[in-house]
Amino acid sequence: MKQAGRSQVSRRQFLSTTAVGMAAALGAPAVLTAQKSDSQVILGSGDFKYRVMHDWPQLPAEFKWQTTHNVAVDKAQNLYVMHEGHANLKDHPAIFVFDAEGTYVRSFGQQYQGGGHGIEVRQEDGEEFLYVCAYQQVKAFSKLTLQGEVVWHRHAPMQAGVYAAGEDTNPRKVWGRNRFMPTNFAFLPDGDFFLADGYGSFYIHRYDKDGNWKSHFGGPGDGEGKFATPHGIWIDSRAGRDPSIVVCDRAHHTLQYLSLDGKYLETLSGYGLPANIDTYQNLLLVSELHARLTLLDEQNRVVAQLGDDAARIKAQKGIRNDRNKWIDGKFVHPHDACFDADGNIFVAEWVATGRVSKLVRV
Repeated sequence: MKQAGRSQVSRRQFLSTTAVGMAAALGAPAVLTAQKSDSQVILGSGDFKYRVMHDWPQLPAEFKWQTTHNVAVDKAQNLYVMHEGHANLKDHPAIFVFDAEGTYVRSFGQQYQGGGHGIEVRQEDGEEFLYVCAYQQVKAFSKLTLQGEVVWHRHAPMQAGVYAAGEDTNPRKVWGRNRFMPTNFAFLPDGDFFLADGYGSFYIHRYDKDGNWKSHFGGPGDGEGKFATPHGIWIDSRAGRDPSIVVCDRAHHTLQYLSLDGKYLETLSGYGLPANIDTYQNLLLVSELHARLTLLDEQNRVVAQLGDDAARIKAQKGIRNDRNKWIDGKFVHPHDACFDADGNIFVAEWVATGRVSKLVRV
């Protein structure tokens, strides 16, 4: 799951971040977030039933959601939410932390505003750290303490030989296959980690524990080890399986399995813009931007699909921007989802006003 256990392979120049109490510096007016839904809607069936609670964590009035992107949980069951944010709101935090009851704890990460994307919690030698990455005009990734202090930060790995000159020293909001737009991480037991350049070069980069580049694989192509938006990445080490890399090959609507050294193994099809992955016990969880979550068992058989509203979302434009069209128990655009220690699921949706839901297993 995307918490301390992720270090056992089960799930960002930056300024020092500030934490709580920065409301007075914000240029945006104070707004109230949507009220938490106490819906009794149950998703799934059999052993895979979940009660859905939309808008589960509540922001203080001085902050506002600006497109929620990714979620992660630490050992104390605190939830970390990364949103893209607006680049013109430079003093607004991009990362929010909530306790196990959904109460706001702290926030930081203003340097990711306008580009915030991936976030993971990883335990290293008994201490937990955040790994965050950002795209758009930020184009970087970092290791942070849980309080938001920067341990190290990195830009484009120019030694890979796939990036335009200046991509590491002069990051701009320029897209292309020779640009660096990282999206998500996956971690190995020896401390190495993979970083997916899901919006940029379409390569997967391997780094050591200190953030030093080692190698890469992938790149743009039509599948079987080549990608079209390799957006999410994970190490599948569920019992009974050989540890392997899973990549959400989003624009191909597939999951690709590769060996730990990047060799192609197999493709799983039938997904709708798969965005990210997490695991819990024998389950693999896929968040799909086409309005659903899919759960697979250790043999990668689908055991549940939750909140499916894909047909309506694909047929009607503008739903992500209009809360009046959202339906309790149905998803709009799940961008990331993660398990907590009890097998409950948190979902971050790529919608204009942001939405984070909790699915309580029943």
